[in-house]
Amino acid sequence: MTSIPLPPVPLPERFLELSREYADGRREPAEPRNAATVVLMRPGAAGRPEVYLMRRQLSMDFAGGMAVFPGGGVDPRDFDHSVTWAGPPPAEWARLLGTEEDLARALVCAAVRETYEESGVLLAGTSVDNVVADTTGEDWEADRVALESRELAMTDFLERRGLVLRTDLLGIWSGWLTPVFEPKRYRTWFFVARLPEGQRTRDVSTESSEVVWLTAAEAADRADRGDLAMLPPTYLTCLEIGTHRDLDEVMTASGGRTVDMFMPEVEALGDGFTLSMPDQLRPLVAARRA
Repeated sequence: MTSIPLPPVPLPERFLELSREYADGRREPAEPRNAATVVLMRPGAAGRPEVYLMRRQLSMDFAGGMAVFPGGGVDPRDFDHSVTWAGPPPAEWARLLGTEEDLARALVCAAVRETYEESGVLLAGTSVDNVVADTTGEDWEADRVALESRELAMTDFLERRGLVLRTDLLGIWSGWLTPVFEPKRYRTWFFVARLPEGQRTRDVSTESSEVVWLTAAEAADRADRGDLAMLPPTYLTCLEIGTHRDLDEVMTASGGRTVDMFMPEVEALGDGFTLSMPDQLRPLVAARRA
């Protein structure tokens, strides 16, 4: 079992000096890649939010062995302006995501595309009042594989099937930027979405060794016990979503959010150091460590 320390993560003192070297220009940080991830949810026991988690292959060079939400980097074709669209316009997504309109469009497209590629769940329909009910047929799987291999563009896939992106099915949650001293960095926007009625997740991603549905609270509990390895943003997201009673409450909470990208920095922890976290999450972590 791969395991990593959970927040607050003790850091060796050398990280303080390393962060200072980046801050004063003695080192040049890696350029982050823009990415989108989707916390796919369904009702669990007593209606509590369950989240869909994939355990990445141990061989993966980023987050190998970690439990993650579906997602990945923005593809150049995600910027296609001709993609069919239903829901808030790209300009409104730009305001919510804190980006230029072109990037906002690409992030929403990447969120929908990656969710389909990695779970078989498609947030699309024939109109704003309709969502695809079943994507388990062989023809759907052939298209999913073609999207995953980049043989098929999302725009062409939707046009051929007479579908529109149901961007109204997505909600905003948070944004995380990898610390400056990491050699591989991502600027990741976190979305939330319900599992559409009639659709089923499938263990289809070539990047995962297994998938699981867990209540968000149980996922955080398993991480605390060392039974489930997570990077801090995934853990903290599960922790926060686990405080909500049901999916309606999560989606309502997402409706009042905009993204202020958060980058963890080195800060004091007792006699040592740790990585910072968003202030609103500190009480949740403190309660767990009490």
